[in-house]
Amino acid sequence: MNHANAELISHFYRAFQQLDAEAMAACYAEQVRFSDPVFVDLRGAATADMWRMLAARAQEFSLTFDQVQADESEGRARWVARYLFSQTGRHVVNRIEARFLFRDGRIIEHHDSFDLWRWSRQALGSRACCWAGRRRCSRPSAARRCRGWRSSGRAARAGLPRCAAGAVVISVPRAFIQDRRSRQGCAVR
Repeated sequence: MNHANAELISHFYRAFQQLDAEAMAACYAEQVRFSDPVFVDLRGAATADMWRMLAARAQEFSLTFDQVQADESEGRARWVARYLFSQTGRHVVNRIEARFLFRDGRIIEHHDSFDLWRWSRQALGSRACCWAGRRRCSRPSAARRCRGWRSSGRAARAGLPRCAAGAVVISVPRAFIQDRRSRQGCAVR
């Protein structure tokens, strides 16, 4: 029989398949910490807000998950999301490895990892605009579109900055940019 925390992970992803952000949020402890390559360090209510935003924007969405494993303190799963990225109209197939920590029957930490380069090329194409602190790596046209960078309202609480022309700003470690710059065709400044 599966551990209760494995059932909690499965419940989380079944809710995600239905785009039920409230059921997903109910799996988290109040002080949850979430991170992935795009949403780097969300805490508490910001995590639930991120899922609400993603569920509300989802188009042509499907999700599969497998390899769910868990014990009393930690767990893991693999999942694949297929969707239309609403800001660009591009199709994405994102393969994610998830790790979880549990406390009192709830998820206290959730870390997703995936290939950010692959995701950004699928989701953003040439509109990608990557920031690493004050160092920028972007094509000139993407940089121009991002000059009007703003974040406000629910997007700010969820940690998703917005650009004036619809480009997306992604906070990434400098090492990521250095590793990928040759494929991106630009130099780190």
